[in-house]
Parts: sequence; structure tokens; C-alpha cells
Amino acid sequence: MSETDYRVPALERGLSLLGLFNARQRSLSMNDMAEHLGVSPSALYRIVQTLQDMGYLNKLERNQYELGARVISDGFAYLCSRDIVEIALPHLNALRDRTSLSCHLSIREQTDSLYIYRAFAPQRLSVNIPVGTRLPCHGTALGRVLLTALDEEALAQLYQHVRLDDYPPPTPRTLLELQRTIAEDRERGWVLHRSDYSTAIATGIRDRSGNVSAAINLSGPEAVLAAEGAEERYRQLLMDCAAAIEGEMGA
Repeated sequence: MSETDYRVPALERGLSLLGLFNARQRSLSMNDMAEHLGVSPSALYRIVQTLQDMGYLNKLERNQYELGARVISDGFAYLCSRDIVEIALPHLNALRDRTSLSCHLSIREQTDSLYIYRAFAPQRLSVNIPVGTRLPCHGTALGRVLLTALDEEALAQLYQHVRLDDYPPPTPRTLLELQRTIAEDRERGWVLHRSDYSTAIATGIRDRSGNVSAAINLSGPEAVLAAEGAEERYRQLLMDCAAAIEGEMGA
């Protein structure tokens, strides 16, 4: 028995029908669908009716059809179910291999940046922050990027009971300074932070609503990123990586 013997023709035709719709072809008539699939309109009638009843197709006036809300909601549900680590992992590993610098992924929990994945570059003087580490958002490149998701009022509420002057420069030491710094970070779209002979460049990962929900970075010895043209090249690679992750997340 061949693999084709196990196929369900009606299901195959229904899925092929849904695949006819795209950004340029947003609506189709019954005759259009039949022509594309090489069958008669009568052969599609029951399939179209079933897909319409289930919410996968929406009937417009003059016998035109468009994709229904069920397709969109099911697609979003799938994207949401994919853990961000699962999506980001191959992209960050590839970035690490291309740059020989460590890459980290973090999310915000209150005023902390929580590290949830690392692509460790196994070389001397590599920056290696273990998964599960929590660092103050306002004192790291990743954390500052995560704070760009908050406006001034939300930032003030978050830090109303937090002392900022316990941390050394260049970390912001007052709420006003923090608000000003985060506003500049938001406008720039990325953050560069130097500390303890290392440098980190971070940028945000935006969700479908356009909000920064996670952040990624490239980090390594200061001497490496200080080389002529290095900072710009690494920053562009990081931004490209973020865009690829966002694209796969459906942003």
C-alpha cells in the first residue's frame, strides 16, 4: 500500500483551498477557487460550506469568500504556544557561531532581568551568565531594553519603592535619570553597556502588539567590541537576529 492510499481527498482539497488565500488574494469566488484547484464549483460546494460553518471561511456579498476568524485565532494560538526560548534558540546559537560572542535572552520580572537562555561562546574571557540569573534591570543592557516597554508613569510606579543610588555609575541613580535614560534607549532601539572589562549590546524582541516582551544581547571582552567598526557590525547582526525572531513569532 502506497502513502497516497492513506490520503483523504476532501481534507487535502480543503487545505489546498485555504492555501489559495494570501495578502494579495484576500477574497475569492467559488468559481475562482474551482479554477485554481482544477475542479468544478459543485465539487467544492460541500467543502466550502463545511469550512464556512466551522469559521475557517467567511462569506462576503456576491458569492465571495475570505479567510474566517478561526484561521487567525488558531494561528495566533499556535504562535503563542511556542515558547520564546524554542523560537530564539537556533537564532541565538547561529549569532554566537557567527560572532564568537556570547548571546543571552531575558524577560522582565518586576525590576529584574531574568536570563532564560544563553548561547555560550567557549573562549577565553567570554561573558557567561547562567540561565536563571536575575540582575537589576536598570544596571544591564538587557534590562534597560526591557524597561523601554514601560512609559514614564509605569516606570515611576515600578520604581517608587526601589533605591537606585546603591549602584555605581553609569547606572542611573535617581528616578528622573532612569526615566531620561530609558526614553533615550527607547528612541535609539538598542543599548550598549560597559562594565568590568566587558561590553554588551542589547535590543528588544517585540510581540504581535509591537511591545517589547523580551531582549537579546551580544556580550564579550571590551577589547573585541572596541576594535574599529566592530560595534556597528555586531549591532547590525544583533538587530537582524531580533528581526528574524520577531518574524517567526508573528510580530
